[in-house]
Amino acid sequence: MVTLSLCVAGAFSALAQVPDAIAAPGERQIAKLHAEGAQVYECKADASGKLTWTFREPIATLMADGKTVGRHYAGPNWEYSDGSAVVGKVTGNAPGTTAKDIPWLRLEAASHRGSGMLSGVTTVQRINTVGGTLGGTCSGAGTLQSEPYSADYVFLRKG
Repeated sequence: MVTLSLCVAGAFSALAQVPDAIAAPGERQIAKLHAEGAQVYECKADASGKLTWTFREPIATLMADGKTVGRHYAGPNWEYSDGSAVVGKVTGNAPGTTAKDIPWLRLEAASHRGSGMLSGVTTVQRINTVGGTLGGTCSGAGTLQSEPYSADYVFLRKG
């Protein structure tokens, strides 16, 4: 389990480094978890009928101090080892550091499950992204492709 001291360590520096587009003024950090996983894409026809890679879902392990403490998956959902979970809705984004990095995001909590650490989360920020963007063309509708990524997820609460 992540202790409060671990969660608060670096809170001000983490918040100070985020672009305005994903800032959450008036909120405080309750946890920062590292994610390692993949962004999954599906080959689909766009509006003009051209086949293109379309984001489908994330699949990632959430870690603290090198230990698995939860998972991140479609929804988007973040589930912590104490049984608590939060579902988010994107409300802001900023470009990743390179063209291969998925964007940094601000997500507003849309719903919660359980009564643990994530139960009071109001905002989730995805920062420090590495990888995850799939390039190139696809040739078969319905084909799936995963692209490795890592990111830090900052969980915030009003007040």
